[in-house]
Amino acid sequence: MQECRTPTVQHIHGRVLGYPARGAFKAEEMANIMKDFDEPGHLAPTGMFLGPTKYMVIQGEPGAVIRGKKGSGGVTVKKTGQALIIGIYDEPMTPGQCNLVVERLGDYLIEQGM
Repeated sequence: MQECRTPTVQHIHGRVLGYPARGAFKAEEMANIMKDFDEPGHLAPTGMFLGPTKYMVIQGEPGAVIRGKKGSGGVTVKKTGQALIIGIYDEPMTPGQCNLVVERLGDYLIEQGM
């Protein structure tokens, strides 16, 4: 079965709305991600850290989606009005499949006013 192994819904002001299996991310990590949404390219020189993992930031949609890569896995982060949707994946899931899941969930939450 292919799945995003760490689906998380994190409020943009830090409160966790849906927990991943291994716990919440650090406030500093969320602050850096939010800064990249406000200032696209902020994370490019340093990478994006989530827990102990550092992801190389790759193409995204400025102000809406950040994508990162590490080896055969990666991460997709979608920003809504009130939350960050974070999906971390490994093979056999492809980047496109994770992007689709995370971005559709984010679009749904946006439609619901979140």
